[in-house]
Amino acid sequence: MSNSYGDWFREQRLAAGLTQQELADAAVMTRSHIAHIEAGRRIPSKEDARRLDRALNTGNVLSSFLPDSDVAVADYFEAARLLEQQALAIREFALAFIPGILQTERYARAVLSTSFPPASEEECDRLVVTRLERAKILDNPVHPVIWALLDESALRRTVGVPGVMAEQIMHIVGLMERRRVRAHVLPFGLGVHPLMQGMLTLLRFEDQPPVAYSEGIQVGKIHDSPAMVDRLENAYDLALGDAMPLKESLAFMRATAREHGHRD
Repeated sequence: MSNSYGDWFREQRLAAGLTQQELADAAVMTRSHIAHIEAGRRIPSKEDARRLDRALNTGNVLSSFLPDSDVAVADYFEAARLLEQQALAIREFALAFIPGILQTERYARAVLSTSFPPASEEECDRLVVTRLERAKILDNPVHPVIWALLDESALRRTVGVPGVMAEQIMHIVGLMERRRVRAHVLPFGLGVHPLMQGMLTLLRFEDQPPVAYSEGIQVGKIHDSPAMVDRLENAYDLALGDAMPLKESLAFMRATAREHGHRD
């Protein structure tokens, strides 16, 4: 997203002679939230913007000219990647592909090889490294809390060769067995469910409002409108309620990995 809003906001704070912490105290917000708005990583809610206008004596400028947080951006995942690194809890829904932070190197390479226009080997290597760097948040044994809701199609569709799929699924099984990740499967037999339109990531933080990130073909959207985030969280909860229980999901994934392995 363009950071003209964040830059202008920072100029108003400096003109008022306030530190980020002083403005946060006056607007009943956190300093880190102020910092993220100035850096262009967050857009304030309408209520936050109104409080900032009052604290900065800027009339209703900040609340009247909020940028659209749901527009597609060129490097559409970059802002979401930064937020992912700050989250205390991440809930993923995967419709067709395994979520990026759970991908193995071979699976990630197979996914990235399908891009159009085709990426060079060097570019593909760079993207794989970036994806594996994201997965380092799993090195912490406790935080962030990660849940994954996996449509059966993400487990059945062969990405790369069957051996790649077997390895990928068993990677998630291993994370589940270590209780690092909690994963549930939405089976084909369920039929229609509330998340079928695309992939979804829900992010919660220690001192910032929650956000959601949705993605489609060559487009991604960050949602931080409280009403929209609430709707997406409710849709996730409804789908999760229809998913296989944890033990059944684990058994299903082991069996699916064996099926892929037998086809290799």
